[in-house]
Amino acid sequence: MTGRVTGPDDPVTRVHGRLGRWRDRLLALVWMVLIWCLLWGRFSWGNLLGGLLLGAAVLLFFPLPPVTFGGRLRLWALLVLAGRFVTELVSASVRVAWIAVRPGYRPRSAVIAVQLRVRTDLNLALTAELITLVPGTLIIEVNRERGLLYVHVLDVRGPEDLTASRERILAVEARIMRAIGSAAELRLLTPAPAAAPSGPSAPAPSTGSASPADSARPTDSARPTERGADQ
Repeated sequence: MTGRVTGPDDPVTRVHGRLGRWRDRLLALVWMVLIWCLLWGRFSWGNLLGGLLLGAAVLLFFPLPPVTFGGRLRLWALLVLAGRFVTELVSASVRVAWIAVRPGYRPRSAVIAVQLRVRTDLNLALTAELITLVPGTLIIEVNRERGLLYVHVLDVRGPEDLTASRERILAVEARIMRAIGSAAELRLLTPAPAAAPSGPSAPAPSTGSASPADSARPTDSARPTERGADQ
């Protein structure tokens, strides 16, 4: 007895594809309604109705390109994502408000490039939206092919602030993937372990004797160049 082979013209495949497209549209509508209410600053029946009408009009008259969703919704991770987002939203609002009213303080800003680990359109869009909604950070450009986000960061005092901003953005991406990502996307969040050497390596043969002073002297390749030293 042989199994049934399904193809793109199979009725079951067409039904699953149609259901998948409607599911993606419903997710896009819910997300647009949420963004609309956040932009207004409060959840009310009027804002919900306005977001539904606006989102339906966008999906009807300006159909978005198909965004594949092969992940799985995880309720606890969604609650963690929402809770951390609200916490960061409140703390960043207080911080930006203090910068605005602080007398004589002129904050410095910077633009950083953040390489995302999951390069899907859905992850790029969700990460960019959550980062932009938090005061003090703004997405100014997205490189879709390379999965790069160019982020404007407010109140940068040193290199450690740039590193902290990158880590915070990558943490947002990780929380999004834990909430809606697939198993393959979750594996991209953890770096691959370094490969161990297959066998004992023999020391390189010495061509001559070297004094202790010569072995401690840095080579030309180890000396910083003038440009790197200036940086």
